[in-house]
Amino acid sequence: EIEHFKPFSKMDFLIAHTKEYVEAMYTGIKPLCETNWLPWSKKLLISLEYTNASLYSAMHYASQNPSYITFSPTAGFHHSHPENGSGFCSFSGQVIASVKLYKETGLRTAWLDLDGHFGTSIENSRDFVQDLNLAVPKGFNMNPSGKHHNYIKSLKYYLEKLEKAILNNEIDCVVWAHGADSHEDDDMGGYCTTEEWIECSTLFFNWVKQLNTKRRKPLPVTLTLFGGYRMDDYNSVLSLHTADIVECLNILCGQSIDYIPEVKYNEWRRGF
Repeated sequence: EIEHFKPFSKMDFLIAHTKEYVEAMYTGIKPLCETNWLPWSKKLLISLEYTNASLYSAMHYASQNPSYITFSPTAGFHHSHPENGSGFCSFSGQVIASVKLYKETGLRTAWLDLDGHFGTSIENSRDFVQDLNLAVPKGFNMNPSGKHHNYIKSLKYYLEKLEKAILNNEIDCVVWAHGADSHEDDDMGGYCTTEEWIECSTLFFNWVKQLNTKRRKPLPVTLTLFGGYRMDDYNSVLSLHTADIVECLNILCGQSIDYIPEVKYNEWRRGF
C-alpha cells in the first residue's frame, strides 16, 4: 500500500496518448492493448498507474526539495507512441511526468537516458503533446552512443552541453535513467563493461556535485531504472542498479558504502 502519492488516472495518460489507445489499455481491447509486447491484464493496468505516477512524484518532489535526491524504482516509459505502446513500454511516462511538472511549476527537464536503446517517446510525441517542447527543450533528451571509450566520451559531451544550459537558465531539472541494458552482458544491449558502466555513474554524480558548487544551490535530480534484460540471471541487472545508487549515496549523500556489483558472464550474449 502506497501512501505518499496517488496512482495516475485515465486523464493523466491522455496528456500523451490518443483517447482510442488509452481506452484500449483500460478495457483490454486487442491488439492495441498489447502493442507494448506484454499480455494485457487488469493487474498490469493498475501497476502502470502506479509506476507512471511514481516517476512523476519523484520528479515533482525533487523540484520542490532540490537538496534531496529522489528515486523512482520503475521502467517502461520511453518507447511508446501517442497512438500505441512499444518495446515493453505501455505509456510515455517520461513525457507525461515532464509536461505535468512544467505545467504545475514552469520547470524544464533534461533526460540523461543511458538505456541501451534510444528513448523515442519524447521525440515521437513532440508534434502531439502540447507544451512538450517547453517541458523538455529540443536537444535535451540525451542518449549517449558508441561503445566503451566512445560511449563515455559521448556522455561527457552531453554533460558539458547540459551544464551550459543549466548555467544559462535553460534547464531546471535532470532525470538520470541509467538503464542496465547498456551493459555488454545484457541480453538486448551491450556497450559498456562493468567498470565502464559504473564509471558513467561516477562521472554523473561528480558532475552534479561540482555543478552544485558552481551554482551555490542544489540541482533537482531524480534517478530511475529503465532497461535491463537477463533471462539467465536477473540479479545481474539488480546488482548494476544497486551499484548506481551506491555511487549516488557515496558521492552526493556522504556515505562510505563498499559494494562490488556481481554481474554474471552472459554466455548466450557473448556467443554472438
